[in-house]
Amino acid sequence: MQLAAELFQAKRIVFLTGAGVSTPSGIPDYRSKGGLYDNDQQRPEYLLSHTCLVHQPEKFYQFVVQQMYYPAALPNIIHQKMAWFTKNKAAIIITQNVDGLHMKAKAQNVIEFHGSLYRVYCQKCGQKVAYQQYLKSMIHQGCGGILRPAIVLYEEQIDPKIINASLMAISQADLIVVCGTSLQVYPFAGLLTAADPTAKIIAINREKLVLPANAQQIVADAASTFAAVKV
Repeated sequence: MQLAAELFQAKRIVFLTGAGVSTPSGIPDYRSKGGLYDNDQQRPEYLLSHTCLVHQPEKFYQFVVQQMYYPAALPNIIHQKMAWFTKNKAAIIITQNVDGLHMKAKAQNVIEFHGSLYRVYCQKCGQKVAYQQYLKSMIHQGCGGILRPAIVLYEEQIDPKIINASLMAISQADLIVVCGTSLQVYPFAGLLTAADPTAKIIAINREKLVLPANAQQIVADAASTFAAVKV
């Protein structure tokens, strides 16, 4: 199957992306060997929870700053090609990633489903703060409140506006390209249930995924696959 042909024929494209899109940029994914969850520390599910942020903010801060921020990382060929389709074919990107690389690639129409590490605010006064300040201290210099990144933590709800916008995009798409995600995290993985029965669904992954019956999978490296798409 030629991904390029499908992309250029489609009228309404939605890309669903996960951590595997950013691994070529040097950002470890979450669940594979060597990933964020493959360590001997306290469970990341706790360290990235609302409970940890409230009751052990220092521990939350230490984990997030040391394990999740890669400010020097650059968009790779996947981000770049997807960005081109957002600009030239009004494609929409719905991403699980909080690394900001789709935005760094100057993509348009990006829904950051789980938020972004690079948007930081004070929990006490609500003021937005540059992420560089957060990397230096979790305390807001202005009011003494505790800063946090605008990401969705365990035990927190995703903004209904984000969910509705995502479902709307999926329902209107005639081509949905799933890339870099194992589709194991809900509610993100459930978005495909909103797809029109006539829409084409193509997943790009080196490992076989459990997909809807009408979906096709390209078992290949995503970076190589997108490098072959000439724009």
